[in-house]
Amino acid sequence: MSWWREPFRMFQTNLREVDAGLDVERVLDYLEEFGANAWLISVGGILANYPTDLGFQTRNPRLAERPSGDLIGDAVTAARRRGVRVLARMDFSKIDHRRAEEHPEWCFVSPGGEPQVYNGLTSVCPSGDYYQVKLFEVIGEVLDRYEIDGFFLNWMSFNEVDYSRRYWGACHCLACARRFGDPLPEGRDSPGYPRWRRFANETLADLNARIRAEIAGRRPEAALILGEQADIVFHEANNAVGRPLWHHRTSEHVSAAKSYRPDVPVLVNSVGFVDMPYRMAGEEPYHFAQYLIQAISRGAIPSTYIMGTPDDSPYECLEIAGEITRFHRDHAGVYRDLASEARTLLVRPEAAKAEFQGLYLALLERHVPFDVLPEDKLPMVGLSRYRLIVLPDLGPLQAPEVLDAYAEAGGTVLATGSTGFDADRTQLACLPAARRLASWETEESTRSLHLRGDTGMLPVIGAFHVVEAAQGARKGVFALSRARYGPPEKCHGHHDTGHPGWLSAPYGQGRGVLMPWTVGRGYRETGLSAHRDLFVNRALEAAGDLAIETGLPEQVEIVPTRSADAHVIHLLNRSGDADQRFRRPLPIGESWITLSSPGEVYALRAGRPLERDGDRVRLPEIGLYEVLVVPHCQTSIHDLLTISSDK
Repeated sequence: MSWWREPFRMFQTNLREVDAGLDVERVLDYLEEFGANAWLISVGGILANYPTDLGFQTRNPRLAERPSGDLIGDAVTAARRRGVRVLARMDFSKIDHRRAEEHPEWCFVSPGGEPQVYNGLTSVCPSGDYYQVKLFEVIGEVLDRYEIDGFFLNWMSFNEVDYSRRYWGACHCLACARRFGDPLPEGRDSPGYPRWRRFANETLADLNARIRAEIAGRRPEAALILGEQADIVFHEANNAVGRPLWHHRTSEHVSAAKSYRPDVPVLVNSVGFVDMPYRMAGEEPYHFAQYLIQAISRGAIPSTYIMGTPDDSPYECLEIAGEITRFHRDHAGVYRDLASEARTLLVRPEAAKAEFQGLYLALLERHVPFDVLPEDKLPMVGLSRYRLIVLPDLGPLQAPEVLDAYAEAGGTVLATGSTGFDADRTQLACLPAARRLASWETEESTRSLHLRGDTGMLPVIGAFHVVEAAQGARKGVFALSRARYGPPEKCHGHHDTGHPGWLSAPYGQGRGVLMPWTVGRGYRETGLSAHRDLFVNRALEAAGDLAIETGLPEQVEIVPTRSADAHVIHLLNRSGDADQRFRRPLPIGESWITLSSPGEVYALRAGRPLERDGDRVRLPEIGLYEVLVVPHCQTSIHDLLTISSDK
């Protein structure tokens, strides 16, 4: 079995030119104490930290500081003695000025005909021969010389955006023009841009596959860490000045990758500093801790990334990062083959939407475990293990027949907003709507629009679609007519319209539920629990009891999984989630969770077995997180946790 199929822990030293003389033994001492057993080190591409003989690569001039003249050779030799894996970080995204002048055909060209130059380096294009030919010569030279255990290729992309986040547009080099065929678009607003994005993705996917085949053919024991088709899927967990924080980004990305290819490892490389321009400032410790905790709870490989060497980057967050990394090391058996046991699937749209994030929060807070899957992957995975699929305001669907077949076989499909509508036509036969009659989608058209909810009035934030119910459909939560909202003397005149806020009907052996408005966006933007509860209650009513019975507050995320040896339940304390940051979470006092298995339940962080009263297990106080281990039995952990109300 390939070494990367077993749990491991990585540490990345992103080396600068001045780090070529680093003490490899000192760094390895630090890595082993940290809990890591794999070292991602800068090898080649922009700068070679070994004595390359390839004329188009720049040999690091500081290698002369080393007696051997070869940093990578020294690192591999020392790591081999300790049993530490060495992974090669390569960056082929840029070349120096001399080589750009010699080979302009390799370079990115803006729609205005300009090269993309940043700090004296010129960006290259994946369509050109630097990527298509020369990259393979570098990888071959490295494989010929060193027993490398894997490769990671940084920034392998069409460089529409540079380090300063300046947007350059689509590449207009001659290689792109030849390969694309049609006139190239200028940028995101151009008519041909969607097709160009598909072209760019296909070019990178083909390159990814060829790199993987090259490495596997020459050194099968070396992994490729890259995109979704690589041996190890890469995700960088990072912060950025000026970017709104989505607190669940790491969990979301790991779940999306594992739901698509559950047997493929996902590596979460967590950035120890605030942002690349502020690389000397360490990340807030409890912010950084969330990267690693979210990663391991979903079955990903934890990794920590610093600039330079540990001596030069004494970030405060590294202390708590080491604690979590060593926890993963000390309980490697628990994390072997860890896989989700959620029975709810939340489909992710191509572009991030408030609707998706609002429904994400609603499920999490109501203790309904779920997986995430990108919409385009729906036809590629087995959906039968899910009892509920949630479609958040997706608009016209790419493969509606897949969802109809799922509902026909007994599943529940719950769609919100515009999902499944193409103009007035309903794409999904399982949805209880004959057709769409009208749409209110602007801020002004939904302003003052309310629904009469189960417990009061609910504001519509985003969009509301007026639909004609299918024959036999149940309906509820009706819209009130819009009325003036100012001045106060004129704020009256709301009347029932009969337009439903939800519809439900059986379909085959399953059921379809439609909430033809953006209930998730309402929750994301107003925080009204009535939005959350209306959505979750309709979901549970249609799909059965998918929520976990517990006394834990909504600030604790419950992640049920199954490993090679046991059922594993991560309890993540999210009380530290705050506006644009994570803080130290408040301790969650002793509570309980219902678990029908009669066996012993062990809390790994508390270090003790838990007492139980019948099916009710007494939980210890939860600090940052707790991990429960339950012996295997024939029943899934989800069925052990979700106890029917009549039991």
